[in-house]
Parts: sequence; structure tokens; C-alpha cells
Amino acid sequence: MGMISVSLILLLALLGISIPVAAGLGVLGLILEPLYASLPLQRAMGEMAWGSSNEFLLVAIPLFILLGEILLRAGFAQRMYDAMSKWLSWLPGGLMHANIGASTIFAATSGSSVATAATVGTVAMPQIKRFGYNEPLFLGSIAAGGTLGILIPPSINLIIYGVLTNTSVPKLYLAGIIPGIVAALLFMALIVAACVVRPAWGGERVRASWGERMRSLVHLLPPAFIFLLVVGSIYAGLATPTEAAALGVVGALVLAAAHGRVNLQMLREAVENTARATAMIMLIVIGAAFLNFVMSAIGLTDAITQTVSGLGLAPGWMLLAMVIFYVILGCFMETLSMMITTIPIIAPLMIAMGFDPVWLGIVIIVLVETALITPPVGLNLFVVQSLRKSGSMQSVITGSLPFVIALFLVILLLAIFPSLALWLPAIFG
Repeated sequence: MGMISVSLILLLALLGISIPVAAGLGVLGLILEPLYASLPLQRAMGEMAWGSSNEFLLVAIPLFILLGEILLRAGFAQRMYDAMSKWLSWLPGGLMHANIGASTIFAATSGSSVATAATVGTVAMPQIKRFGYNEPLFLGSIAAGGTLGILIPPSINLIIYGVLTNTSVPKLYLAGIIPGIVAALLFMALIVAACVVRPAWGGERVRASWGERMRSLVHLLPPAFIFLLVVGSIYAGLATPTEAAALGVVGALVLAAAHGRVNLQMLREAVENTARATAMIMLIVIGAAFLNFVMSAIGLTDAITQTVSGLGLAPGWMLLAMVIFYVILGCFMETLSMMITTIPIIAPLMIAMGFDPVWLGIVIIVLVETALITPPVGLNLFVVQSLRKSGSMQSVITGSLPFVIALFLVILLLAIFPSLALWLPAIFG
């Protein structure tokens, strides 16, 4: 128990002094090694770096990031948002539903929550004052809508889970579709309820004729084409997830060229942002891989497993404990590093208790979504705040908290009705 306590205190201390997460994970491994190891484990750092990054499936990560960058810079996001505003703004809450709808569609092409929140937020932010919306709720709808990026396929985080647990990524992609749609509908229901109780929060309605709505459907065709190209090629057996990501990039470039939006500056900015994001992700992967190696070598992983198993919790209570654990950890740790650090320990334990690995993956991703919009380190909160010209972070946090409740409801529905995640994999798997 002492080793577990020391490791947890050291991790919180490293994160608390604002060391970059990837460095913090590696440094923790280097500190634990002389304290508890009988061998010089740091000599394996090169092997860990190579082994953790030499995984073909991980090539899909920069490709999906590049796909989202091209769609954003080619102007498809603006046209897609305009189309959703014409179809959904009649509901109580107006353009807040367009935020959720556009996020849902963009999530089906980007694979990243941060990219989804940034893309939709860039387009939506000017509408707050223009139409007189309640600012916290509007900002919360952008942050919450962005979380759908890691649940609705194609998802970078589902790829990470698949790699860490040796679970089929195509099955995980199928499993994420219905829960993603359910989450989007719950977000919209929450907005309707809030704006029925407080009509002033819903701002001025945006009017559109049926003719305008029908003509706007053409702007939904590019993201639909990308989704069918990426996900369709996987389930048709024509491509692996990595190859499908490459197909998506080619498809996005073709669409951008057809609209006259491809130039050297656009390509350079897209590639630079992709390289920056990929470097951050892979450094976290490498740091966490070394830490997991050290934890396993010194017996910390077994100690944690035995401690949890020794509690004698029934599966239902174990699930509740996992939810509480991730909610607390998500308040202090960045989501990707949280997944990479904890899943190698938690997933085998939960699967041994009878939980389906595909279902478990979706539950963990929903919990990670929750961490994206919970203070103090929710990434989407910072993304939305960075898009504002003025105002405090408190408004973003306040507006996002009701959507956290909606995500807890998604977890409850998944616990009561596992088929929400397992039905599509059972049919097409």
C-alpha cells in the first residue's frame, strides 16, 4: 500500500507544479525506478520509445488530425454550420442546437474533440451577441458538443483504447455510433428544457424557409462523403482504420480542390498543426509506456490489482468505483495521458470481472468526454475560452456543468442497456 501511496503523491505533485504531462509521466518512472527497482530500468527507455510508437494503427492519428485540419481550412465547417442552423434553429434554444448538430457531423469526420470544439466554436461564437443568447449556456453547448469528437467514429481515442487493450477498432467504431447520437440528443433535450423554463436564454429565432433548408442540404454532402469514405471503407473490408484515414485525407483534398480552397499556405498550416498535435500525443504515449513498464517491473501494477480485487466488490459496485475514479482523475489530468496511464491497469481488471471489452471502451470514452468539460483542466473548456475576445473562464465552466449531468445519464443508460453499444457490433461484426 505504501508504494501505491508514494506513486500517487508523486504523480499529483508533478502535475501540480505544471510539468508538461508527457515529461511528468516519464519523470515519475525515473523516480520510482531507484526507489523500488533492483535493475536499471532507465536503460529500457529507448526500447519503450520505439516499441510504443512502432504500431501501424497509430499512423491513423496524424492522418485523422490532418483530415480535420483540411476540412476546417477549406471552409466546409462554416457551410455545414449554416445548414444546421437552418434546420435546427426553430427549436427552443435556436443556434445552440446548431452547435450540437454541427459538432455531431464534424465529429464523424475529425476524430478529435479539441478540433471539433475549436472548429464549431470559431464559426458559432459571433452569434452569441448577434442573437442575444445566454452566454454561459451557449459556450457550454460548444464545449459539450466538442466532446462528441472522440465518441462518434472515426475517433482517435478509440484507436488508442483499441491499441492498449488489443480490442477491434472497427467494433469500437460501430459501438460508438448509437451512444454518440444518444449523447447529442440528450444535450439538445437539456437545451430545450433550459430554454422552455427561461425563454430569454434562447435568443432571437433564426428564420428559414423550406426552400432555404432544402438548398442547404448540399453543404452536408462533403462531411457525409468523408464519413462514408472512411467508415464505409472499413466495414466493406476495403481498408484498415489507418488506410481509411489516408483515404479520408485524399477525399478531403479532392473536395477542397473542387471548391478552389487548396493552396500552399493552407497546406502548410494544416501540416504544421498536424505535426504539432501528433508530437504532443506521441510524446504522451512514449512517456506513459515507460511509466507503465516501470510500474509493471516494480510490481506496482500487481499491487494495485490485488488491492482492488481484495475489496471484494461486486461488478456493479466496481463499475461505480471506476466511474468515480475517472471523474476525480479527470479533474486533474489531461484526457489522453489519463487513458494511456490507467487503461493498462483498469481494463484487464474490469474485463476479468465479466465486462465486455468493447462496451467497457465506450464507457471509458464517455468518462473521458466528461473530463474534457470538468474544471480545472478540461481541455474543451480552455479551447472555448481561447476563442472568446473577453470574459472569464467561469462562464464556460458554469455553462458546461449541466452537460456533465447529461454524460452521466449516458453512462447510466449504457449500464442499464448494454445493447446501446453492443447491438451494431453484434450485427455487423
